Amino acid sequence: MKIIVGFGNPGNQYNFTRHNFGFLALDFYAKVHKLTWVEKPRMKALVAQDSENDLLLVKPQTFYNEVGQSVQAVTSFYKDADLLIVCDDFNLPFGQIRFRERGSAGGNNGLKSTIQHIGEDFPRLRLGTGNEPLRQQLGDVNFVLSKFTPAEHEKLPEILGEIANFIAK
Repeated sequence: MKIIVGFGNPGNQYNFTRHNFGFLALDFYAKVHKLTWVEKPRMKALVAQDSENDLLLVKPQTFYNEVGQSVQAVTSFYKDADLLIVCDDFNLPFGQIRFRERGSAGGNNGLKSTIQHIGEDFPRLRLGTGNEPLRQQLGDVNFVLSKFTPAEHEKLPEILGEIANFIAK
């Protein structure tokens, strides 16, 4: 089994924000594959099972900076599963997708939390949300909590399709 954890913040007010790109990617995959989200309080997450592709999609219901708690709970329960983290990265240009087998947090608080709870030896798919003029204008905290611009929003279906294909591999 492969566990795919998308990072984001719970709550409708965070829908389509840059920090919720991981949630958005998993929601897109779940919709395409007609999967249903189920609450798993013990894992502090919503999960969707894709039996056909042997995947478990996970959306932690802690806030972004504490997602490691949920990742640890899920990986402790599914000990032999492979893990993939899907998160946003404002240091990458919008729409760029970068896969790494392991590495540092690179300033991402969700990755810092995950590393704190399970170590740094896990693959991650980083989704570029970069928009340097807007980031300079808003500052980092407000930037990651900002919505995608209309031009970025138009490109999301294509980007989310690429991510869904990567996840299904």
